[in-house]
Amino acid sequence: MLKKLFALSDTGAKNLKLGIISSAFYNLLVMFPVGLLMMALGDILEAIKSGKQPMQGKTLFYIAATIILFLLIFLAQWIQYRQTYTASYKESSKRRIALAEKMKKLPLSFFAKKDLANLTTTIMGDCTSLEMTFSNAIPTLFGTLIMFLVISISLIVMDYRMGLCILLPAFLAAIVLFAARKGQQKADLRCANAKRKAYDGVQEFLDNIQEIKSSSRQEEYLIGLENKLEDVVKLSFKNELLPGSVLAASQFILRLGLVAVLITGGILVSKGSLSLMMFLLFLLIAGRIYDPFSSVFMLLAEIFSAMVSIKRMKEIEKTPEQRGQKSCPNKGYDIVFDNVRFKYSKDEDKNVLDGVSFRACQGEVTALVGPSGCGKSTVSKLAARFWDVDSGKITLGGADISKIEPETLFKNFAIVFQDVMLFDESVMENIRLGRKDATDEEVIAAAKAALCEEFIQRLPDGYNTNIGENGSFLSGGERQRISIARALLKNAPVILLDEATASMDAESETLVQEALSTLLSGKTVLVIAHRMRTVARANKVIFLKDGKVAETGTPQKLLQKNGLFAALYKAQGLKN
Repeated sequence: MLKKLFALSDTGAKNLKLGIISSAFYNLLVMFPVGLLMMALGDILEAIKSGKQPMQGKTLFYIAATIILFLLIFLAQWIQYRQTYTASYKESSKRRIALAEKMKKLPLSFFAKKDLANLTTTIMGDCTSLEMTFSNAIPTLFGTLIMFLVISISLIVMDYRMGLCILLPAFLAAIVLFAARKGQQKADLRCANAKRKAYDGVQEFLDNIQEIKSSSRQEEYLIGLENKLEDVVKLSFKNELLPGSVLAASQFILRLGLVAVLITGGILVSKGSLSLMMFLLFLLIAGRIYDPFSSVFMLLAEIFSAMVSIKRMKEIEKTPEQRGQKSCPNKGYDIVFDNVRFKYSKDEDKNVLDGVSFRACQGEVTALVGPSGCGKSTVSKLAARFWDVDSGKITLGGADISKIEPETLFKNFAIVFQDVMLFDESVMENIRLGRKDATDEEVIAAAKAALCEEFIQRLPDGYNTNIGENGSFLSGGERQRISIARALLKNAPVILLDEATASMDAESETLVQEALSTLLSGKTVLVIAHRMRTVARANKVIFLKDGKVAETGTPQKLLQKNGLFAALYKAQGLKN
């Protein structure tokens, strides 16, 4: 129950359970000094009545009992700390790793629906906020409830009238808090959304500061960003106002419990239906039982807020994974699209790919060309199973890729997309990402093949130069060549090049094409390009239009056909 309710691991649920038990044990133990005090007070009054010396022969008993209680309380609190605070930080670490591992297995369709700030907030912000909830709030809440049930039964048995005076205010205060739960969760959600928009705004400003400044729109953009931040402040204030007001009302009701015990006890003692000792006992218990409740009511607002974070985590955990077998039973590396249909969202009326069929043969370069939006990049991503097709089938060497586990499938692919992603690391380590066990000599060989050597030599520390966040110290063409070097180093049997030379000048593009034609020999190559000169040496051209295969054949035959490919070829100023 704890595992499902709070999205915990098996170990986390076990530690939380032990923390709850130790918290309940601690709350019960701190009630025992009240009983010990009443016993001592009874002995003193009895001795005074009989004319004996108070505490005669029982001093040692009370000292020993006090020491034992002290040790038991210390032990319970130590176990509670160990099973909550220490364990909660370990659980937080496990939860972050578990979420990251989960996202590794999710299709790209999931990330298309989520923005970076939202996912970052879930993995970092939500996990951090839950640390305090699981280390303090939840064990204290459940521990107090268990203690309350045990003490409630005892009080009712002792005197139901006085017991009800103590118990009813606690129930009423809890009802008030839970009645405001939905309102608080809505306020928490509004506040979380406002923070996410503000994070997005800050990230967007930093990512696009060059474009914003060049358009002289920085003041206008900053005004909008300031409004988002002001919304966060306003909603944060409102978010604190509701639980604060409800908490104050609950605390007031609890304090009325003490008044009820005093008035009811006084009336019953005056009528002789309740002994003075019993009245004092109930009065002391009321003071003790309300203390943990005061803390719990303060923590309930934190727990209600945590449920919003837990809900976001559960949404990630419930997202269906891309699964498959751990081995790839392919025979060769031909890629075959068989009547493939696909659209990115069920809400879209039109398919991005509508009945696409073709074969990309091993040892050949297959070029995908066509106007923007025709589905070229979608084909390459579907080939590597970044998404799963809606209908039809894609095979690699005769093996249906939808039945192969993505990480197993990716071992066969080296991919260079138009949008290059580099890390804030050295040139050497960015290229080595292609194959983690590659030697420095192999990395350098791949860099030379991708024509990186020329600009790497100009860097302060050569291959050991840090290139900044996403290669910010390099030009677009240099970043693209690093990405190509990475793909060459992986030396996978299937190569996907999506506008791989788009950021290069004509001379560099020609040299890279020559290097690629030599190094990609014997591999299955899918090339996507808008420049016709890029695909002039391809073995086969697949011309896509409106998500369908409009023409297919060698570049020479398609030029002779004088159809769509030839028209696009001529439109770029090239001659047959």
